[in-house]
Amino acid sequence: MKWMAIDIGGANLKAADGEKIAFIQPFALWQHPEQLADALRGLIAQVPRVDHIAVTMTGELADCFVTKAQGVQFILDSATAAADGRHLRIYMTNGLLVSPRIALRQPLLAAASNWHALARFAGRYAPKGCGLVIDIGSTTTDLIPLIDGTPVTMGHTDPNRMLSGELVYTGVERTPLCAVVHSLPWRGRKCPVAHELFATTWDVYLTLGDLPEEPSRDNTADRRPATKDTAWDRLARSICADREMFSQADAQLAAEGVADAQLARITKAAIHVIQRLPSQPVTVVIAGRGEFLARRVVENLNIFPQVVSLRDELGEETSRSATAHALAVLAREGPR
Repeated sequence: MKWMAIDIGGANLKAADGEKIAFIQPFALWQHPEQLADALRGLIAQVPRVDHIAVTMTGELADCFVTKAQGVQFILDSATAAADGRHLRIYMTNGLLVSPRIALRQPLLAAASNWHALARFAGRYAPKGCGLVIDIGSTTTDLIPLIDGTPVTMGHTDPNRMLSGELVYTGVERTPLCAVVHSLPWRGRKCPVAHELFATTWDVYLTLGDLPEEPSRDNTADRRPATKDTAWDRLARSICADREMFSQADAQLAAEGVADAQLARITKAAIHVIQRLPSQPVTVVIAGRGEFLARRVVENLNIFPQVVSLRDELGEETSRSATAHALAVLAREGPR
């Protein structure tokens, strides 16, 4: 029985077979929802002989949909069309894989379900005692508490998870700088940042060398390549300057300031989540595009757990698509 899992987000599509195949494809759902079914067909075609498909999602939050229920229905309709008659199941936040018809009856259980699949999969690396999953992606951070390998979250919907600190809407690529800091160091003073999408955290971690340059990718704030040189321009623009007024040294200082602020925010949320556990985590599982930042969060917590890196366990590409990989594994293993 060959399973393929697809995590349908608002900015990326992630796919994996739970074995050796895993990949991520940028897809701006809010800009081109009508192209989703074709994009999914293209993903499915890359996995040989797949006959069972599992879907999880966060894309229902895209602002091309008036409500989450509408977004869930659109995504399910697109997935059904792309499946072309294959066996299709939808992952729910109660841990069940159900038919699209059943998922449509309870759309809020199908909405934003990928974190739950990842947490259940990650639990095998923290089977005893208290644990924590820190998954930092391009857009968001998930902080998922575990007890004996089982997720024990307070919230299941996005708003409730944000209230509990288990979802922090900040990531290492797509978060606007003005959502992280109010000012940047410049010429010995603190200059307010423009409340505009001039730069994102991607520029910060390109500048610091935490993320590699990717000249072929242009889904940056100004649609120019994801390189350190263009990141310099974007960081300068965030204080309404340019590279003639804002040196590379200025860019380095600015990036360090933003990185410190983002680290502090995620650390604060992680402490809040840990305080609800009966004891400190003995294992922390880290994952996602921002795994380097997750390591720094663990260091800031001063709890000295065993740290399990999904990048080390699964490889770089699979770790970036960890939610899809997790779902494919869970689907293949069946009900527990």
